Amino acid sequence: TSRSPPTVETIAPKVFIVSLFSLEANVWYEHLPGSGVGDLYAQNISVPGLSPQYPSVHCTSDGSVCQVTTGMAEINAATTITSLVLSQKFDLKNTYFILAGIAGVNPKHATLGSVTLARFGIQPALQYEIDPREAPETWKTGYFSFGTQSPLEYPTEFYGTEVFELNEALRDVAFGFASAAKLNDTSYAQEYRTKYEAHGPSYDAAIRSPSLLKCDVLTSDVFFSGNILGEGFEDLTSLWTNGHGKYCMSAMEDNAIFEVLVRFHVHQLVDFSRVILLRTGSNFDRPPPEMDVLTHLRGEHLNGVKIAVDNIFLAGVEIVKGILGDWDETFQSGIKPSNYVGDILGTIGGVPGF
Repeated sequence: TSRSPPTVETIAPKVFIVSLFSLEANVWYEHLPGSGVGDLYAQNISVPGLSPQYPSVHCTSDGSVCQVTTGMAEINAATTITSLVLSQKFDLKNTYFILAGIAGVNPKHATLGSVTLARFGIQPALQYEIDPREAPETWKTGYFSFGTQSPLEYPTEFYGTEVFELNEALRDVAFGFASAAKLNDTSYAQEYRTKYEAHGPSYDAAIRSPSLLKCDVLTSDVFFSGNILGEGFEDLTSLWTNGHGKYCMSAMEDNAIFEVLVRFHVHQLVDFSRVILLRTGSNFDRPPPEMDVLTHLRGEHLNGVKIAVDNIFLAGVEIVKGILGDWDETFQSGIKPSNYVGDILGTIGGVPGF
């Protein structure tokens, strides 16, 4: 008689932490056991299709919290999350995904070590681009939207990943949980912030201590830097979100992950209304006054990495504990969105307000 293969129990995490590279992952491995939530090394599950650098998912002993590292940039992120969802090793229908990583920070809105929770993800590279040295003299940027003739015209052609909107009610609940965190800072970061004082009140946010904010994130494979690009993407964020979005963080993975989750939401494998985007400021996206862009980018631009990584955990663990602690009463059934949730095409229903 033939034997049936042993049954492997599917894990149904309440929270799935998504890290992008090793520093962001290690802070959870090192500090989560001390929080009382559990040890992510209690279960180590190999999943085909994950990054060769990060081939396993890690979960607490009861499977309530799991973590995966995607590898950096859009292709790695999309491939990993697709492989995760299709692995059949996890039941993700009621799982809350917390995308938690470091990011470039816009000094007009936040500072090194600041923690942001986003409503919008923007993919600014989905545009036409010409070298600004060859652009008309009146243009502030070499980017302009598909189907248009010049910058700051709303696109008439869409690829579908230009803008995603997350559950604002969930973001606000997560903000309340994260507000309990005492954020880390360093004297080195404090000293570097003072370089932005000369710019006047428009950079007041840059010289403050780290704080928790609500603002939005760009996804770009290109690590950009400078005032011209930064200001152009500020304008683009406002344009593409109908004035609702505020660009404050720049990252490399989020919209790629959102697209995967939207597609699988359609097939009821995940719930896109259960996605939280947390980013922390590791480096300013433009130089301080009196410093040229190249010096800033080649030099001390990554001067907030340590506190940014620390603050991922300090704020993020409060969100994890909040979800676990109120699972039965609130989070199992979900936080009902009060806003549109989904992509720019309305793929999962509803009509975007942008």
